[in-house]
Amino acid sequence: MPDPADIITLGCRLNLAESEVMRRLMRESGVADAVVINSCAVTNEAVRTARQRIRRMRRERPEARIIVTGCAAQTEPETFAQMPEVSAVIGNQEKLDPAQWRALAGAKDGVIRVNDIMSARETAGHLIDGYGDRARAFVQVQNGCDHRCTFCIIPFGRGNSRSAPIDAVINQTRALVDAGHKEIVLTGVDITSYGADLDGAPSLGRLVSRLLDAVPSLHRLRLSSIDGAEIDDELFERITGDSRVAPHVHLSLQSGDNMILKRMKRRHSREQAIGLCRDIRAHRPEVAFGADIIVGFPTETEAMFERSLDIVGEAGLQYLHVFPYSPRKGTPAARMPQVAGDVAKARARRLRTAGAESLKRFLDAQIGRETDAIQESGGRARLGNFAAIRLDGAAAPVGDVVTVKVTARDGDGLVGERL
Repeated sequence: MPDPADIITLGCRLNLAESEVMRRLMRESGVADAVVINSCAVTNEAVRTARQRIRRMRRERPEARIIVTGCAAQTEPETFAQMPEVSAVIGNQEKLDPAQWRALAGAKDGVIRVNDIMSARETAGHLIDGYGDRARAFVQVQNGCDHRCTFCIIPFGRGNSRSAPIDAVINQTRALVDAGHKEIVLTGVDITSYGADLDGAPSLGRLVSRLLDAVPSLHRLRLSSIDGAEIDDELFERITGDSRVAPHVHLSLQSGDNMILKRMKRRHSREQAIGLCRDIRAHRPEVAFGADIIVGFPTETEAMFERSLDIVGEAGLQYLHVFPYSPRKGTPAARMPQVAGDVAKARARRLRTAGAESLKRFLDAQIGRETDAIQESGGRARLGNFAAIRLDGAAAPVGDVVTVKVTARDGDGLVGERL
């Protein structure tokens, strides 16, 4: 049975971080017997999933108030306001406002509070001092996006890019490390655009350097999805030369074909993406790479798709997030010639298969390796390269750093023993 005030988080790591803020705000405001759906809008399927979860929660908790927020609520408030199961709809800016939660504590059904997200000028400032028994914690360093990729609705759900001051990020990280978290994940919508709106325009590399130097007790720093076109020299040096930065780089790649990248209005080429992976791996051979890739984008031919398939091997990608394209109303790509849905789904299956095979080869290469890992729940730990490892014997307390030896691969994870 869910807690009296429960949050269901859909979508990205930034939503996970913001759900922790909302959890505290709900507790402080006295919001109880409520279920919050923190939604995602990245695809039509994500919006459909939110609607499904709303209906399911109404069946499971008929007396609870259902409050919908997140990117889908921001971009399609009327979609959720018209659902009879929904008690309130609040926007992405409102969901982090203590005054909104105090008002919701005594409000009746039918509340809709979704303002113009493009008017937002600040981000973060919401201190999270713990994540229960989770081994890692997320720190929001940036929100919004100034780019206008032709397929993407997210800028209209998150607003323009805005960054948290470096000192605020350091203070929040220090508090989380003091609370026992060994791994911190820096998250945002477009974190490699960090700092352009701040005095002096510090880069993400500058933030990472300042953070690592200021919090020496931080065991591991992980970066969420980054845009290879925006990696600055200082960030490259920290990724390749600082052992406390996790050897795991997840790229917002989107396609392996140059013409599709151009039609998406991405700012990198296929060759640049492959070169970046090659250069990072040359300095740090143990690094693992992930990537977001869209298949079935408008005008994508079989030959274009094959280049996305080939880039898995050429760039050495292991962790793929594959999305069949779905048109989002209001985006330029929705007006382009569409690829049939069944074709896009078939290509997604082929690309996922290629990614799974690449991951198996990478995991097989880990057998016999001795390294550190951070203990998670369920007898599982996590290596710096993001591989999950099941440990034989008694588990260490969640969050402990343990030394492990990898003894085998089991599906898409590893098996090992504590040393």
